[in-house]
Amino acid sequence: MYNIQTLNKIAACGTDLLDKSKYTFGDNVENPDAILVRSAKMHDMEFGSNLTAIARAGAGVNNIPVDKCAEQGIVVFNTPGANANGVKELAVAGMILASRDVIGGANWVQANKADPDIAKTVEKSKSQFAGTEVKGKTLGIIGLGAIGGPLGNAALALGMDVLGCDPYITIDAAWNLSDKIKRVKTRAEIFKNCDYISVHTPLVESDDPDVNTKHMINADTIAMMKDGVIIMNFARDTLVDDDAMEAALKSGKVRKYITDFPNAKTANMEGVIAIPHLGASTEESEDNCAVMAVKEVVDYIENGNIRNSVNFPNLEMELTGDAKICVLHKNVEGVINNITAPISAAGMNIENMQSHSKKNFAYTCLDVKGSTAGIEDKLKAVANVVGVRVIKK
Repeated sequence: MYNIQTLNKIAACGTDLLDKSKYTFGDNVENPDAILVRSAKMHDMEFGSNLTAIARAGAGVNNIPVDKCAEQGIVVFNTPGANANGVKELAVAGMILASRDVIGGANWVQANKADPDIAKTVEKSKSQFAGTEVKGKTLGIIGLGAIGGPLGNAALALGMDVLGCDPYITIDAAWNLSDKIKRVKTRAEIFKNCDYISVHTPLVESDDPDVNTKHMINADTIAMMKDGVIIMNFARDTLVDDDAMEAALKSGKVRKYITDFPNAKTANMEGVIAIPHLGASTEESEDNCAVMAVKEVVDYIENGNIRNSVNFPNLEMELTGDAKICVLHKNVEGVINNITAPISAAGMNIENMQSHSKKNFAYTCLDVKGSTAGIEDKLKAVANVVGVRVIKK
């Protein structure tokens, strides 16, 4: 039996996928082999020797000590794309809310709802909430992945022109883009030419300005933009410099800033539409994330396959021999030889082998024939190896 601990409520459509003859799961499970989590903070947790995987039912993993997990041979999964449609739809709503003063108008109705003549008063007051339409305007999207790409397609359907910038776009993401989205090479082209700008990138801190995304919306980049630009952030709060945004809103350079990440500053800034991190807060998103997280954990535990890990490389390999030896290790020279040597010395034949790396860590899987007795302990003793599992037919 494998023990799966849930640190938050995980949708039943996900946990129902766990075979009850193989898995015990719940929030009180001790010595877990894997953990399913949404928002619980894990940085101060101590992990037992049995723990092999943590799956975050969502995209961000800021609540998980990813580097510490890698050092301890714990694979951290996330669920990219599972909540993409929910975020995309909220981004479309945010764009409309910023263009038309719906919130101001609705607040006016609530403030005047006791007026028996409100139906007449509306006609006199509604002009103060007039806005603009999105049709015919240009939307610039930085990051054309699981959310940015579909947002671009949706904007085209609304009659907008769309520019997109993503030097790291995947083949799958590119296939799903409409050919009417104009790809540009630099963010500057987005900043200079768009009426709306939406950011959909991970947080990357780098000295290279073309790579760095922290505070990529700042005083210098805002200065490039059209007067009255609308900026949307449904990705990460630190992509935008709040001080620069405040100044731009006060001057009128930026018409509205829509963020799904309110903080003490932005929540009090005039011209900001702050949404309480509702991007993935739909029943469908939570269900999709739960199903994806459980499937990732099960496939890793039962088959040794890694998909959507943030600290180890993806690797999928079929077991055709007697056993599959799965080794998590540091990405340093000579480790592969040190792994294969004791396997060969034990008389096993390596039928197939794959090894992939991701930054400082790597994952090597060996499909072998022969007895694996004692090999796990021998491999754990190899320098730079952080985790070993043997999966048998």
